[in-house]
Amino acid sequence: MSKVRIKQEESLSIKFLHQMEAGDNRKLDLYFFLPKEMGINPQSLNEDEYYHSSITGRRSYYSSGLHLPLVQSRFASQKKRTVEEFRLYLNLFAYQFAVAIETDCKELGQVEDFELFYSALDELSEQVVHLLKRFRRNEPSDEKWKSYFENADNYLSWFCEQRLLKLLAHAPRTSDFNEVNDRVLNLCRAEAAYRKERNYNSSQTVKDPNRIANKMLLLRRLIQQGVVLKEDLKTLGVGLKKMTTGIATAMVMLVVSALIIKAQGFFSGLTIALVLTLAVIYGFREIFKDDIRNALWRIIQKGRPRWSRALSDTTSKTTIARQLVWLEFMRKKELPKTVAEIITKRHSQNKVDAEILHYGIQTRVSQKDFLSGYSTIQEQVNFSFVPFARNLERGKDKIYKEHDGKISNESVERRYQVNLVLVLKEGKQAPQYARYKITMNRSAIIEIIESDLPSGVENMEDEPFKDELADKLNT
Repeated sequence: MSKVRIKQEESLSIKFLHQMEAGDNRKLDLYFFLPKEMGINPQSLNEDEYYHSSITGRRSYYSSGLHLPLVQSRFASQKKRTVEEFRLYLNLFAYQFAVAIETDCKELGQVEDFELFYSALDELSEQVVHLLKRFRRNEPSDEKWKSYFENADNYLSWFCEQRLLKLLAHAPRTSDFNEVNDRVLNLCRAEAAYRKERNYNSSQTVKDPNRIANKMLLLRRLIQQGVVLKEDLKTLGVGLKKMTTGIATAMVMLVVSALIIKAQGFFSGLTIALVLTLAVIYGFREIFKDDIRNALWRIIQKGRPRWSRALSDTTSKTTIARQLVWLEFMRKKELPKTVAEIITKRHSQNKVDAEILHYGIQTRVSQKDFLSGYSTIQEQVNFSFVPFARNLERGKDKIYKEHDGKISNESVERRYQVNLVLVLKEGKQAPQYARYKITMNRSAIIEIIESDLPSGVENMEDEPFKDELADKLNT
């Protein structure tokens, strides 16, 4: 499995996921090749707006599997750790558990085949039961530790129930898998009864959807404390942009002043013709001022990072990592040589003109200051394709068939193929590459397929990569 994974997240979004250790210096570049017929270009898509509205991410501490001190029977009895350490390890366990089931449920929700869906659902419910039992088996007896455990237990029980019920609500309709359906429902009922028996939530809270949802949101935030890294995002080049605006204004005014002087020399005295000429000159100044400023800013900004981000531990307040982020449209001649070679080696029917959108992120991870016992952070970045889909055409054509003299027709959806080239550069090592084909229509991403690379291009190395719920059972 690749060091960096590209996966579908929602119907019209994808994500990349990777893990970094202490001291890593990693640069990731994603080149999206958007067919020009999609209508996506610098004029129709503002990079800043797209970044803030459609690119989201989360960065957190990561532990492979759930082999934390919390789930060891001797953890509570030894009492060699402080309450704060217990809370941090507990939060990491609960957070990874929640993220794992969230990920698996999203992937399962995209399965349309009856047999595959219910088989995976049955397996998922068994994994949930097993992990909840492991978690509860090590409930601390000390009262000052117990409240943290109960908050996490309450949230995980409710969250698992909600995710399973959501899957059942949108499950393919069939009566062939009633046994699986009943087992999952019984699990959800058992969790609801468990929370009631433990008096985790008042009857008023349980009956009011708004109150229970807001309480669980609060518990989720409590679980994230000390695990999810705090992000401080800054826009780069603010002063440079102001200077660019000043230079553009000065250039325009230089031309305008020269034209005014020339006009005054041409017309003798203050005449209506002179006034009209000056009005035209100032009108053209307003027309071209913004265009000149924007063109000059694009030239100056080309290749520069747009944003910087500092990731800090919410407990110790120390900076864990620093990132630089790029987002820009590129011309084909500006592509790195190897990327251009990869995208050129395509089937002839796939060679269409495309706009190139480049997203880059460089991360420098601190050598120290990690949460005690952990040396890995995980980053997940989601890209929404909704802004891309807005301009796409709906399927209007029909395919006609003849059978026994009867003619029928079926509507044909318009599909588009987005090529994605991923480049990974770690420290001073040689870059590694991967290429994906993303097929989509106006309403959804149809499939994501990894394509072969040309010979001589270094493919991304494989290494163990764990984040699904099934992996947690193996530790």
